[in-house]
Amino acid sequence: MDTEVILQVKDLQTYFNTDDGIVKAVDGISYQLHRGETLGLVGESGCGKSVSCLSVMKLIPSPPGRIVGGQALLDGQDIFRQSPAEVRRIRGGRISMIFQDPMTCLNPFLRISTQMVETIRLHQGLGAAQAKDKAVDMLRLVGIPNPAKRVDAYPHQFSGGMRQRVMIAMALSCNPEILIADEPTTALDVTIQAQILEIIKKLSRELGTAVILITHDLGVVAGMCDNICVMYAGRIVEKAPVNVLYREPKHPYTQGLIKSVPRLDRPGKQRLHSIEGQPPNLIELPDVCAFHPRCEFAMDVCRRKYPPETALDGRMVRCWLYEENK
Repeated sequence: MDTEVILQVKDLQTYFNTDDGIVKAVDGISYQLHRGETLGLVGESGCGKSVSCLSVMKLIPSPPGRIVGGQALLDGQDIFRQSPAEVRRIRGGRISMIFQDPMTCLNPFLRISTQMVETIRLHQGLGAAQAKDKAVDMLRLVGIPNPAKRVDAYPHQFSGGMRQRVMIAMALSCNPEILIADEPTTALDVTIQAQILEIIKKLSRELGTAVILITHDLGVVAGMCDNICVMYAGRIVEKAPVNVLYREPKHPYTQGLIKSVPRLDRPGKQRLHSIEGQPPNLIELPDVCAFHPRCEFAMDVCRRKYPPETALDGRMVRCWLYEENK
């Protein structure tokens, strides 16, 4: 991992207007991404992982969504202040995204070659023949057999795992500096999952691409990531290097997530740990610790104020358990 910061997200806030009120999907998150780093965003469904990255790429549908505050600095330049034309050059060129469901993200009416060549020509200025050659090379790189022939096939002629490989090839075809992988192994069997993750890891290592991996699978994070941001209710509650966080998680929510992972190194049969209760309703959420109704360590201050960031043992945690000034 390079020490140079390529992306810095500062106090990002993304809200959605609904008939019932304002949903604070992302409510003031901050993190840094270094060149060559793999950063994991983990948490339960609905905690704001995907919305935060869609915000960085300015892909939030408006209405009902809007970015109400914060910055996304790409090499020091705020993406949110760029013109629409400049954002289009960044999106797909410097930052690419592997979307969650390859079954719906590929246009079923267009050949794979058409969809890949359009992106390559737009961002790299190649001719049609050169762009198609590049598309074939990328399909070969991600392990598609007989890529020169398969490049002209339609999406329905590929299996789910092969379509996911095509999505990775499309995302990497313009040599992006940042790759966002949003649940890249959803709905795939475990064998294909391992292959897809190994491809992402290999390409990141060979091309020097920084990766943001969005997932709820802590096993995937352990084998893929350098650093982890744990999200809950639109906020980051703990940030730490992967080995530090797994060795000694600090936030009660992080502890619950890790305890809920099945362990093969423990003898006998044991019941899986579960975090009691349900995630909070994000509509008009009060500015208190959102996890306190589910937390066994909850105190009175948790019901009154949201905890500040606390630096602790090379990590950041937001919990009143570690804050002296309560």
